[in-house]
Amino acid sequence: MGHHLKLEPLTGGLAILTFDTPGQKVNTFSAAVLQEFTEVAAELAKRTDLRGLLFTSGKAGQFIAGADLTEVSASPEGTMETIGRGHQLFTAFSQLPFPTVALINGACMGGGTELVLAFDYRLAVDGPQTKIGLPEVKIGLIPGWGGTQRLPRVVGIDAAIEMITSGEPVDARKAIDIGLIYDAVPVEKLIAEATYLIDEAHRTGEWTALRQRRNQPLGLSEDQFNFAFGVAEGAVKGKTRGQYPAPLVALKAIRDGINRPLEEGLVIEQAAFREVGSTTIAANLIAQFFNNTRLARESGVDDRTVQPRSIQNVGVLGAGLMGAGIATACARRGVRATMVDVDAARVELGMKNARRVVEDRIAIHRATSSDLADMLSRLTATTSRQSFSECDLVVEAVTENEKLKTQIIEECAKVVRPDALFASNTSTISITRLAKAWPQPESFAGLHFFSPVDRMQLVEVVRGEKTSDEAVVSLVALAKKIGKTPIVVRDCPGFLVNRILMPYMAEALVLLEEGVDMDRIDKIATKWGMPVGPITLYDMVGIDTGLYAGQVLQAGYADRAVATPILAQLVELGRLGKKSGKGFRGVDKKGKFVADPEVQQLIAHRVTKKSELSDDDVADRLFLCMALEAIRALSDKIARQPGDIDMAMILGVNFPAFRGGPLRWCDTEGAAKIAERSKKWESLGHRFDVPAALAEAAKNGTHFYPKSPK
Repeated sequence: MGHHLKLEPLTGGLAILTFDTPGQKVNTFSAAVLQEFTEVAAELAKRTDLRGLLFTSGKAGQFIAGADLTEVSASPEGTMETIGRGHQLFTAFSQLPFPTVALINGACMGGGTELVLAFDYRLAVDGPQTKIGLPEVKIGLIPGWGGTQRLPRVVGIDAAIEMITSGEPVDARKAIDIGLIYDAVPVEKLIAEATYLIDEAHRTGEWTALRQRRNQPLGLSEDQFNFAFGVAEGAVKGKTRGQYPAPLVALKAIRDGINRPLEEGLVIEQAAFREVGSTTIAANLIAQFFNNTRLARESGVDDRTVQPRSIQNVGVLGAGLMGAGIATACARRGVRATMVDVDAARVELGMKNARRVVEDRIAIHRATSSDLADMLSRLTATTSRQSFSECDLVVEAVTENEKLKTQIIEECAKVVRPDALFASNTSTISITRLAKAWPQPESFAGLHFFSPVDRMQLVEVVRGEKTSDEAVVSLVALAKKIGKTPIVVRDCPGFLVNRILMPYMAEALVLLEEGVDMDRIDKIATKWGMPVGPITLYDMVGIDTGLYAGQVLQAGYADRAVATPILAQLVELGRLGKKSGKGFRGVDKKGKFVADPEVQQLIAHRVTKKSELSDDDVADRLFLCMALEAIRALSDKIARQPGDIDMAMILGVNFPAFRGGPLRWCDTEGAAKIAERSKKWESLGHRFDVPAALAEAAKNGTHFYPKSPK
């Protein structure tokens, strides 16, 4: 054996093969691993002394994470060679001259799932760590090592289509229900159960019948075939809106291969993989994966010797939706949290909102009643700020008003421990200014959560001028501990996400005043890839919130920000968006937005000139604003690198992941083209001025990212 695999004898003529790459937390299929597996498969094929093979992982809670994406993304030619090698290898395991059982003891993803599908039987540990899936479509690819052909032959067409086109894993219970695994048992019983399976396989001869059946066409009738794929295609198109090709290509591979012999189906799968493997969309989604991985490893500062403080007890000032969300996020992940507000009614509402977060997850089977009990055991609520005296960190989450926040910070300084950290959940107010109210500004930072806290993954950790590295790494570590993705940004008006988002939002209002219909603006934005259009987004987040954020940006970037008086008019009319029942649109009894003639008339009075803009013109106006501001933020070193900016926009405002983020979009389009398209609109104001960094990239043919997605 080599470095990655260990083959050991068991009693009764059995052997167990353990996959355990030294020095790594998870097992992945690299070129070296594939070579070692190939050598082991060839050796096993010659063994006449074995009655059966068990296969497992040496990583506790982690079975196989899949292919090594650094190698998959290296070159199209190398990728297809790897795909071919994987097919040969997994076929070799499927043809071993004795029954085989895979013992899944943790997360089994991608190529790991495809490998165990080549085994005769699969057992899994009965516990929450067991997740089995084929997530390839989430990075713009399709299962390329037999998944599109073997999974339908194991679990049936409907379950296979759902798993492959969604990319979502199943737990052990679901895996049993669909026939993906034979059973789920405690980890200490895996080998005994596998031994029983092999004994039964020899007694009944079932293993040979299984192999014969799984190598044949699935045998769907024409009616079954047409119904299954007709329904699936409609569902996939509805979810992807035609912007993510991989699920449809995967569906096509399943459709074209399952009614043929397995060998022919595998050839079809390889051709389908080639179709998506070299696309820009796949490159962008793989780059996002690398960015996520990098952020999970980074401490948030350049000095790797800085260690985080232990934060075991968090205080949250404010029991509103944001405050309750922050406290709940901490309590759910094992951190004690205390909410404080001014009266018992608000405290009670905060606890009610905290309970609802977990109760909603229980309703969709993503949490249990014991999870709720555990969360509540770590969460307390009171009207006394004195409780902050025991906290390692206090986060204020009160109304977005600088005067009020400053006053509260000064008051908290009287009860919070001198060695504790203090953070503001502000979305726009200067952290440097707020820190002046705190006795130890080096211990003060921004901790900007996004709403709703339980669903939004991003947290901006905002450095003020005096924030210490220790404070930053401590807040980054806490954010990771409670399941968030922290991105460190420097203090500036709007920080990172709102600074880049608001020009896009403001441009939508400028377009309204030029006579472009609000429904058309939203439709163009969603067709481009945004989950909702900017006008709908105003109504969702609150028009008063948009007004205040816009004012901050106008003050901070007076040279290029545009005034949008229509927001102030709507606020004066009490039209605050969905929360008040009316905004740019009305809200019907079902909570859906509907057209409102009052607003249409208000907008009509503001239209001074009517421009004849194409859909492409409108899209460019909206998204060039965003991209140009992202370039300026990069030049100002608001974020540490391009990947931080793109990930912040993808996670914070759902910028279309298939475009890779605003900076990667610029690289894809080409700096020269982005500069040229921006110049077309420069007469509208400085917001369309070409930044120096873009002009330089256009001149030299360079990119904001290195060529490799790594």
